[in-house]
Formats: sequence, structure tokens, C-alpha cells
Amino acid sequence: MIKLENISKTYGNKIKVLQNVSLAVKPGEFVSIVGQSGAGKTTLVRLLIGEERVDSGRVSVGDWDITRISKREVPYLRRQIGVIFQDFKLLPKKTLEENVSFALQVSGGRPAKIKKIVPSVLKIVGLDDKKNRYPNEVSGGEQQRAAIARALVHQPKILLADEPTGNLDAINANEIIDLLLRINKFGTTVILVTHNKDIVNRLNKRVIAMEHGQVISDQEHGKYLL
Repeated sequence: MIKLENISKTYGNKIKVLQNVSLAVKPGEFVSIVGQSGAGKTTLVRLLIGEERVDSGRVSVGDWDITRISKREVPYLRRQIGVIFQDFKLLPKKTLEENVSFALQVSGGRPAKIKKIVPSVLKIVGLDDKKNRYPNEVSGGEQQRAAIARALVHQPKILLADEPTGNLDAINANEIIDLLLRINKFGTTVILVTHNKDIVNRLNKRVIAMEHGQVISDQEHGKYLL
């Protein structure tokens, strides 16, 4: 599903953020990527969604070789990869339902398709009874659920969650992780980027640890060892 082959990335004044990173993620896996700030985790996410390009090496996502992906192709790639961020990125003047619908509207989704898909994803994340509320009228955990629903509308094969629990308390954080596990059981590949040691240890899933732009550990049923 995802394959990185000896990728390297350098910024500006020769700051090496990734150095000869190689890893592979199989379809349907749930993988946690851990590491301290500056380890290269977020850069890895940006490479996978086409926001950044590698200096050397090869990046493959499904049937896509995105090593030199064009800007014109990026929107099509992102329909296969759902992305969740720490700060939700919801539109404040749209309801939760409108936020989720908007992701389909901007990609040219037909009204009939939107009418069918949006209620189903809101039900999956447990927000079907709060669809008419605005982001400031729900909790942080519910905002993140809306962000997950928005990421699911294209029925992506891969879900990238970049610190999705960073702004949440422990109860809401665990609920979001449980939701990601449910989505993973549907067959979606989930990649979780996190600093949360307790969550990683509870998951008992594959853990890839990064440090100074390199993979230093890859455990099939791992713990947060940094």
C-alpha cells in the first residue's frame, strides 16, 4: 500500500529532516509513527499527501509513484488518502454536516452522491444527531469526529492521522483512537502520528520510531520506547 525507498529530504540551509528512510505499510495495517519533535514525522506525512517532494529516493502509494507527482495530480491522490490534523481545520461558519459535505462539493461531487454519503459517515463517527451544530457548539472531541467524517467522504484506502488527539483530554483522545480502530477494521489502512505514549502502548499495534530523520525501530507489536 505504501512504500518508501531510501528517501531523503533537506530544507533550506541543508537541514536534513529525513535521511535514507525505507519502510513499507501493507493494506489494512494500523501503524503508529512516533518520535520527538523534529524527528521527521510530519515531513513524512507531507510527502505522502504530495505537499512535499523528496530530494532522493522513491515514494509509492498504492498504484501511484508520487516521487515526482504533478500539482494537477495531487487532488486525485488525496481522494485515496484521508488526512486528519491536530487542529481539526473545520470551517467555523458551516455546520458539521456542511463541513463534511464541502469536501465532496469542492471535488465536484454530485448532489445525489453527497446526500447519500454524508449522513452515512456522520453516523459512523456518531454525529448524526449533531449534524446541524456549528464547530463552536460542540466539544473538541466532536470537532475531531467531524474532521474524521470529512476525511472519510471519498472512501479513502488510507487514513493519515497527524497528532489527532493532541488538543484533546484523555477521555476524548481514547474515543478518537477507538474510532480509528473501528475504521481500520473496515479495511482502511491507518497511519497514526503521535507523541502520546499511553495511546501507543494501549494499541499494541505496529510502531515505527523515528529520530533525527531516520527510522531507529520498527516493531510489529510495539511500545513507545523513546
